Amino acid sequence: MILAQSVTAGLLLASLPVGRTSHSMLGGAVVLAVVLNLVAAVLVWRPGGGSPRLAVKSAPLLVFTVVQMALGIAHVRELHVPLGVLMFGASVMLVMETRAEDPGPARGGESS
Repeated sequence: MILAQSVTAGLLLASLPVGRTSHSMLGGAVVLAVVLNLVAAVLVWRPGGGSPRLAVKSAPLLVFTVVQMALGIAHVRELHVPLGVLMFGASVMLVMETRAEDPGPARGGESS
């Protein structure tokens, strides 16, 4: 969602009419995705018995998203654009960390 949001931001900065509408609509989708990400991280941690690291690293992304929305509504591009780049980098790092998690012992009929 954040990658798609950066594309629509480019359309908006290029003064294309579809840019503002699509950027605003995708903003709501980003909020939903970030909230679902945080809920999933908490569920892996609390009932799932996993590490709290992902939940701790996902929480600031929600804060950044709320601040990002406020800056966008206020048309403060000087802070809105760099924060968007920071959020994109943070989301990539979060995905990389979840992919690097040790899945534990293999399940199924494998025997050693």
